[in-house]
Amino acid sequence: MMVRGQGVRLEDVRGKTYIDGMAGLWCVNVGYGRAEIADAMQQQAKTLSYCHAFSGLGSEMPALLARRLVETAPVPMSRVFFGNSGSDANDTQVKLVWYYNNVRGKPKKKKIIARRRAYHGVTIMAGGMTGLPGVHAGFDLPLPFVRHVMPPHRLWEGRGLSDAEFVQKLVDDLERLIDQEGADTIGGMIIEPVMGAGGVIVPPVGYHEAIREVLSHNDILLIADEVICGFGRLGYLYGSEALALEPDMITIAKGVTSAYFPLSGCLVSPKVWATLTEGSATYGVFGHGYTYSAHPIGAAAAMANLDILEREDLVKVAGSQGKYMHEQLQRHFGDHPLVGEIRGFGLIGAIELVARPEPPEAFDPKLGVAGRVAKAAMARGVITRALPSADTLAFSPPFIISRDEIDELVTTIRVALDQVMGELESEGTWKR
Repeated sequence: MMVRGQGVRLEDVRGKTYIDGMAGLWCVNVGYGRAEIADAMQQQAKTLSYCHAFSGLGSEMPALLARRLVETAPVPMSRVFFGNSGSDANDTQVKLVWYYNNVRGKPKKKKIIARRRAYHGVTIMAGGMTGLPGVHAGFDLPLPFVRHVMPPHRLWEGRGLSDAEFVQKLVDDLERLIDQEGADTIGGMIIEPVMGAGGVIVPPVGYHEAIREVLSHNDILLIADEVICGFGRLGYLYGSEALALEPDMITIAKGVTSAYFPLSGCLVSPKVWATLTEGSATYGVFGHGYTYSAHPIGAAAAMANLDILEREDLVKVAGSQGKYMHEQLQRHFGDHPLVGEIRGFGLIGAIELVARPEPPEAFDPKLGVAGRVAKAAMARGVITRALPSADTLAFSPPFIISRDEIDELVTTIRVALDQVMGELESEGTWKR
């Protein structure tokens, strides 16, 4: 039970402190205890605590934030629709894709392509687009108009292939699905620049450009889910910049406020916006919105958070500290007998644990190896996360983490991993 946070550390009810190696859930980018953000929220609450965004009403702070987001977007964007979480924003994006195609007189273009291992949220539509079985089990997901393709997970999908060969394999898989379903039935594809909860999976060079070409040829909109990657995590303001992704629509959340207030957004390109506005002639008032859409306190938190990112040059810092973190991960885990792959980009990384690295052999999931390592690390004062559906440990600390703190983070995980390796050996469930 945590009671306090400052910088990169959390404190529990017993007074024990922890390095938060996950920045919450990939989101507390500027660190805990930022008085500037708290002050901005307080001032906004005193001035205008709430204003809805229905019936032509609006408020100043969300308008200023929308302009700022459009001006700093990685590709030309026109408007922002604000929500509360990445999940509801991705649901909104799907509704926009459907509306867009209805306005264009293409009512069959409704299917959405996502990728296995992807994470896009847990609401009904977003949960279906998420490609993790645990999010589907017991919920009758995914819905029948969601399709999944192969993820760019080199350890298991592209072992031994060059980047060009792996890209071709991924493109072939996508084109096969489009041919099977019919391009006239597919409205959009959603992509995380770097896949987060699915394993911190970085695509091969050339992947996004090749996927974009296939989608454009088939009149399929591309949605970039920047919920984790956006606002500096990869050492660029957006993951789309870092990895040559050119979306028609962008989903944001998490890092826009560093999780000081729930806020999400859907950015749409001029092409999409122009079509949406045409829809009013047919469908009347745009029938979508939330009570808390364009919340002024959330917008105030976001503006203060973005000010901090700019003033302290934290996007560049994240890139620099990320480079150091990956050097240390390679140093401490590069030759570890239980590590099959070390991956990441910027200040996000992961190690995937395997029973044998060459050829790679997965652990029996029942052993819960990554979960045991995460628990052992937490007992030593470091929070990491065992990702779902894989023996993978993730690292995504606040941008303000120091190099000494990175050293503490990585060395503690190494000790925890060695402890669990010894336990597995003693149990007879693993041999050197």
